[in-house]
Amino acid sequence: MNEHMLDSVIKLFSKKRNIILIPHSSPDADALGSCLALYHFFKSKNEVNIISPNEYTDILNFLPGSKDILIYENDKVKCEDAFKKADVVFTLDFNSLNRARNLSSLISSSTTKTIMIDHHENPDNYADITISNSKMSSTCEMVYDFICSIDKSKIDNKIATCIYTGIVADTGSFRFPSTTSKTLKVGSELINYGVNVTEIFEKLHNNFQFKRLKLLGSAINNFKKIEGLPVVYTSITDKDQKVNDFKKGDSEGFVNFGLSVAEILCSVLFIEKKDEGLIKISFRSKGDFKVNIFASKYFKGGGHKHASGGISKLSLKETEEKFVSDITQYINQNYE
Repeated sequence: MNEHMLDSVIKLFSKKRNIILIPHSSPDADALGSCLALYHFFKSKNEVNIISPNEYTDILNFLPGSKDILIYENDKVKCEDAFKKADVVFTLDFNSLNRARNLSSLISSSTTKTIMIDHHENPDNYADITISNSKMSSTCEMVYDFICSIDKSKIDNKIATCIYTGIVADTGSFRFPSTTSKTLKVGSELINYGVNVTEIFEKLHNNFQFKRLKLLGSAINNFKKIEGLPVVYTSITDKDQKVNDFKKGDSEGFVNFGLSVAEILCSVLFIEKKDEGLIKISFRSKGDFKVNIFASKYFKGGGHKHASGGISKLSLKETEEKFVSDITQYINQNYE
């Protein structure tokens, strides 16, 4: 934050406020960690609610305060009442209102002060205060800076645990290119607040049911390589999900296995969502391959240079065929 923006924020919270914190739909550890860190930071002197557009993976229920999160899909009346009373709305870990899905209209129609904190590229111009930095490792790292700018003395174990969890998840345990020396410094400072590093790793990565292992086997077995290109892709069909009791979050990290193959620069996962009538797509890459540009151009998506998402309303087979054609054309035009 620049000095003018910081002054505006400090002035805004100089008195008691009714605050709503909103993550993107199907929130991950960075989105929820950001919301929960600010929830604990503000709640002693303010009325604070976290409203998630929809359910999130049970894996994140260990985060302090997660039991207090309101789910809009499950309790629209209570959530809409909270909006009517709100003075300030934070949108966290997304910079386009369509990422808030069913909450987007409530945010856009609200007359409250809106603050965006996010680390994705090309933010939309919907917030009164936009705190955006695509070079940051995570929104949680940005929230740490935000809190430190206002009152670092309020950081405790709960806030530190939420922020550390989001940073670890979004940096792949500090191994992704977005990890900087500052990111590592922030991580070390958070540990000084008593963050249990081992427990967080166990909760994030070793807390799934046996059927998830079988699901992973199906995803690995379904991997295909595009002839002549440094690209692999796989799918999780509706049948795969039913056989293995698929739950939100079960496919987390599956797409990254493709990048463990020598000379592969792009790995893609297609998840068939028959109940929604679409295919959800996860793109991962390394090196100079920018999947956010590809996802935006061909699959109504976007995100980070090396980690993005998209959707298709074609069948799974048609989506895969379109993908092979599109990425072949894209690589031939941009990477020859």
